[in-house]
Amino acid sequence: MLANIRIVLVQTFHPGNIGQTARAMKTMGLTDLVLVNPRCFPDDEATRLAAGAEDVVDAARVVDSLSDAIGDCVQVVGASARLRSMPLPHYDEPEEMARELVENAATDRVALVFGRERFGLTNDEIQHCSHQVSIPANPDYGILNLSQAVQVLAYEVFRAWRHSPGSDFIQQRPPHDRPPTREQLRHFHDHLSRVMQASGFLTQPHARTEAQLQALFARAQPSRKELSLLRGFLSSVEPEDTES
Repeated sequence: MLANIRIVLVQTFHPGNIGQTARAMKTMGLTDLVLVNPRCFPDDEATRLAAGAEDVVDAARVVDSLSDAIGDCVQVVGASARLRSMPLPHYDEPEEMARELVENAATDRVALVFGRERFGLTNDEIQHCSHQVSIPANPDYGILNLSQAVQVLAYEVFRAWRHSPGSDFIQQRPPHDRPPTREQLRHFHDHLSRVMQASGFLTQPHARTEAQLQALFARAQPSRKELSLLRGFLSSVEPEDTES
């Protein structure tokens, strides 16, 4: 579905914005970038500022006109900071736009179109679109950099996709941030008990100290890394003759 969502940049002046746009796209799972008459492309600045999204930059297509960029799309949303006089449907909220864009992307290609850094899209270019969208911002200072605007709308699209019925998105957690296994917890509690007994902290065999500490760590839900740090501390204070 995300592969059907295209980002179109019209006459980008600064090549660095192309690289930053590619980076904004890749963080949100988008890869289809089309450039309409960029001032300078390919360019080392675009590649440098892609910062890990060089594959998106390398795969970008350059076309001569906006109609060439969107001819195969069923929905084309022009990003505009101001309302136009033409009677195009306008999304007041990017969230609504993203939901409909994702629905259409399930079966067909769609596009988000962004204009020039200084003055955006012309009225003629807006007429090539099926919809308009604006990003709600501070009315006293609603200025967004081109790549920032792409990032905001790309995030809304990615969020709408994550919550769509066909999404297979799974948030990956680093291994050390994952919860420990029951066996790892058991080894930790055995280690803790051994150190408490060797240090003389546990002096009453029938006290509920160990059970209360187990309940404490159950509420704390330490990660594997945190559990490893705790075991490292226990090893540092554990008498040598009790280690196992």
